[in-house]
Amino acid sequence: MGEGYARVSALGLQKRDTRTESVPVSRPRIDAPRGVLQRSAPPGRIHHERFAPSPALEAFIQHFWTVRWDLRGEAPVVARTLPHPCVHLLFERGRARVAGVHERRFQRRLQGVDRVFGVKFRPAAFQPLLRAPVSSLTGRTVGLRAVFGRESDALRDAILEEPDARRCMRLAEAFFQARLPPMPTPIARLRDLVERLASDPDITRMEQVAALAGLDPRTLQRRFRAAVGVSPKWVVQRYRLHEAAELLARPDAQDMAALALSLGYFDQSHFIRDFKAVVGQSPGRYIAEAAAREPRR
Repeated sequence: MGEGYARVSALGLQKRDTRTESVPVSRPRIDAPRGVLQRSAPPGRIHHERFAPSPALEAFIQHFWTVRWDLRGEAPVVARTLPHPCVHLLFERGRARVAGVHERRFQRRLQGVDRVFGVKFRPAAFQPLLRAPVSSLTGRTVGLRAVFGRESDALRDAILEEPDARRCMRLAEAFFQARLPPMPTPIARLRDLVERLASDPDITRMEQVAALAGLDPRTLQRRFRAAVGVSPKWVVQRYRLHEAAELLARPDAQDMAALALSLGYFDQSHFIRDFKAVVGQSPGRYIAEAAAREPRR
């Protein structure tokens, strides 16, 4: 641990007298993650933790996270998610990357022993750091150095060498506390609007989003592309499909037609089409797989 911290300090990642040792330990996030699709895994073999940022970083960072797995002697596990409209930093397998918004279902095969440490930015909040349209990253990953320059190599090496997730978080917090600009008011408004779309199931149409933003649809589209990386329509659909996947996985899943209507679809067929296109299987198949995973009583 000491060597990693020394490297970070030596390359100037602790500007503004922000010491990694003094960064407060963040509290674990206890709310259930959204967008995680069904997966089966041997008990105790995959561990997912999330930590909220310190107050100084809350305007920009949603949370830090880590996934660790030990599947030695077990079959590989395919993890699937419906990603959020957020940029992530990923540290794994000897490299560090910036990942833009992933428009389709994300799928990864987990096997052997490994881990990933990540930083999830709030919607639109990465744009002041990128200083370019976030849509330029949509569906792509680039090296950390492409955004933060050579000095980010020290952060990459320190985190990859550090097995403790909380210490990785402290390293990342020190790095960003030295670099985050003031949060621009227009970006903060877009960030808060996107987060409202996530939490308000009654928002199902583009016209509602434009009214909330006080913008005409064309201007709204342009600002979303520049700061969020995707369109407002995409964001609304993605969050409503998050809800659909969660509701359909329950034993008391409601009638398909009623669910489609509650999510803003004019008819059941359009909902089924969108669900299958994004999730990769029909709602009926998704319900059947959820039921098969329910423990027998």
